[in-house]
Amino acid sequence: MSLKYAVLAALLEGEASGYDLAKIFDVSVSNFWAATPQQLYRELDRLAADGLIDARVVPQERRPNKRMFTLSSAGHADLAAFTARQPKPLALRDELMVKVQAVDVGDLDAVREHVEERVSWAQGRLARYERIRRHLLGGLPEERFLDEGERIGPYLTLMAGISFEQDNVRWGRRVLEILERRAARAAQAPGRSSGARS
Repeated sequence: MSLKYAVLAALLEGEASGYDLAKIFDVSVSNFWAATPQQLYRELDRLAADGLIDARVVPQERRPNKRMFTLSSAGHADLAAFTARQPKPLALRDELMVKVQAVDVGDLDAVREHVEERVSWAQGRLARYERIRRHLLGGLPEERFLDEGERIGPYLTLMAGISFEQDNVRWGRRVLEILERRAARAAQAPGRSSGARS
């Protein structure tokens, strides 16, 4: 999938500038689609040229003029058609998995550090997602919000992001337990160390 549909979906929140859109991505899209502000600005230009979004200029004093973007009717139609298409299967490409795959011949301590970093990163993301979750719920119980909320799409994608990071934490902790046991056993064996394997 191109960035195109992630931008169109983000604009369902309403009119936004490029700066606003970068914040929307950071809060409600980054758990499933990453993009830099530069990529977003380039995509906005393409979408406007293709007639999928409308742009208007807002004059500002002592600052550059601001462009505001909204979904056009063609953009709504394109996004609706996109939701009906069969998604491509998810393909995981994760450098950490390659390092873990090679841990038997590599530096066990370094791999353990990498896994610890992944767990710490995931825990940080979970704390951030929990703040976003509370904001989206706006004080409502989850089931009531899911039954009555005006837009549930951002919450449903947040649920996927939470689940993904919870799995990262569970997997990482289990890997660390296993590596710790193996390192302890290797340290007790004569002529072995917990560092590089040969």
